[in-house]
Amino acid sequence: MTINRISSNERLSGAVTFKDLVFLSGQVPGEGQDVITQTREVLAKIDALLAEAGSDKDHLLNATIYLKDIGSGFAPMNEVWSAWLSPGMAPARTALQAELARPTVLVEISVIAVRK
Repeated sequence: MTINRISSNERLSGAVTFKDLVFLSGQVPGEGQDVITQTREVLAKIDALLAEAGSDKDHLLNATIYLKDIGSGFAPMNEVWSAWLSPGMAPARTALQAELARPTVLVEISVIAVRK
């Protein structure tokens, strides 16, 4: 059984594939200043990693969304998330508030998908 690692460094892999499953590490934004911009940045990273792994957003099984402040960030993140998803293709999902790795990070998203 082969495990493939994508965009790896000494600490983590951006994605790991095993059989038909694709596991993405939590993706964080670069320079965005608000949760809308940051969510768009994160989803673009997810799109790119899924494509490299042979999958796409329509093959998501599960998503975990971490928000720095769920009170102010949930609704705007959800608007971007909902617009990004294809109709009828929503994965199982959890959203929660968490202290994130850097003070400027407002959203982090991790997903599991199946390959096309």
